[in-house]
Amino acid sequence: MKRPVILLMFIACLSFAACTYLDPDIDKPAHELAKNGMDEFTEKDYRKSIVYFEKLRDWYPFSKFAKLAELKIADAHYHLKEYDDAIFAYEEFEQLHPNNEAIPYVIQQIGNCYFEQLDTVDRDQTPALKAIEAYERLIKNYPDDPHVSEVQGKIRTCQKSLAENELYIGNFYYRTKHYKSALTRFQSVASTGDKFPELQAKALAFIKLCEAAMMDKDQN
Repeated sequence: MKRPVILLMFIACLSFAACTYLDPDIDKPAHELAKNGMDEFTEKDYRKSIVYFEKLRDWYPFSKFAKLAELKIADAHYHLKEYDDAIFAYEEFEQLHPNNEAIPYVIQQIGNCYFEQLDTVDRDQTPALKAIEAYERLIKNYPDDPHVSEVQGKIRTCQKSLAENELYIGNFYYRTKHYKSALTRFQSVASTGDKFPELQAKALAFIKLCEAAMMDKDQN
């Protein structure tokens, strides 16, 4: 009866030894993993820093360094331009630690992840909408945050991208003689007021063209 037990213990020892051989960090304390992770992050080896921070997070979830690890994993993905992974990590951090002092930074970074994905005006504008949503949440919840002015500038950039997209789509409808659909798009741009005067001027000019074309079409 003893031999199977001894055999199982032997196999367990071999397994542990193999794990130790394959992962030399397995015995490192939390503070050392945190230091290693920060060293790699500072050296801009973000991929390697993620490895250390994930070990710290998974092996020492109740350590005082665990929150640091969660946040730096998100930051590392952001610097690697892995924005979907970064957004997931930032949002998870916010859900787990809603009252943490880093939350304003986290919200801003969520916005930045979307902002960095802004594309040409002919492409999907979802990143612009999502960036505005995050930035406006920061302004609403943390109006005294020192980055509010910077965020407001980025909101304006996103809004301009949305207006240019509307103008682009309106142009397409106008060229294909879908004047009513074009008019709706141009009116949307015109409603931005003096925020983007050059775009507003183009929209107003096209509104007149659409109205004239629609009138001519009705008469014929």
